[in-house]
Amino acid sequence: MATETTISRPAPFVEDLGKDLATQAVALTGVPIVSGGIGSLSQQTGETAEGFKARQDAARAFTTRQQNLAGLAPQVAGQDQLQQQAQSLAQSGVGSYQPFLQGAQAATGPQAYQQFMSPYQSQVMDASLAEFDRNAAMQQQRISDQAVASGAFGGGREGVAQAEYMKGSDMNRAQLQAGLLQSGFQNAQASAQQQFNNQQGLAQLLPGLQGTDISRLGSLGALNQAQTQAGLDATREANRMAAFQPQEQLQNYGNLVTGIMGGMQGTGTSTTNIPNPTPLQTALGVGTTLAGIYGGLTGKFTTPFQGS
Repeated sequence: MATETTISRPAPFVEDLGKDLATQAVALTGVPIVSGGIGSLSQQTGETAEGFKARQDAARAFTTRQQNLAGLAPQVAGQDQLQQQAQSLAQSGVGSYQPFLQGAQAATGPQAYQQFMSPYQSQVMDASLAEFDRNAAMQQQRISDQAVASGAFGGGREGVAQAEYMKGSDMNRAQLQAGLLQSGFQNAQASAQQQFNNQQGLAQLLPGLQGTDISRLGSLGALNQAQTQAGLDATREANRMAAFQPQEQLQNYGNLVTGIMGGMQGTGTSTTNIPNPTPLQTALGVGTTLAGIYGGLTGKFTTPFQGS
């Protein structure tokens, strides 16, 4: 049995492209992948000098690719003026109610009323008592005048009348003074109680104010966090682009080569088995050949199997 082998090959330049692609792919598998410049590297324990040098070479190439890709690197826009103004206003308003709480707190305690006493309390008392004393003196004078008119001046009846009057006058004066003091105290106490109520209201309002601050600061923090995260994502994407640019270039190169090879006859080998001729086929073939030769010589064609 005979064997026939047919080899189909693409054009030579296509074979060269395929060989070049394979060579680059094999070479790339031996290059370490780094995501930082040479300054970010340090030789690790147990790392060979050759391995560390390979990483250093890869880091240098990474820095070069970063510079080459600077125009394509992702960027993050900063906060605009309105965002910055809103953040400044929000921060300035946080805790602005604190002075009011401190002022209300000062209105508590057993001595809190003292700060609410009228600064004119003593002047009012002095003026009221002075007027009372003036009226009392005038009343005493009238008693004396009446004693003179009745001829009892300096007598016992005048003395009794003066004594009775002074007793009542002193009591009235004491009651007047006590009333003035009591009125001032009550007014101050009422003001202190009102201030205490105000403080209690602020204390109840405080959790809501704090919640507003927390919400406001949380929103600003989320905005800043998103801004920072966007920057980190952009940096990571830029590093990824620089780190994997060789692989992506090789992949694009491979896709190009595959496209070129797809339009041509592919390389392949086909084998066809041809069966060996049988003895009868051999005999017939030999006979036919001989008959042809004989006929060519004599001009007559006969098969060797025809009768004579």
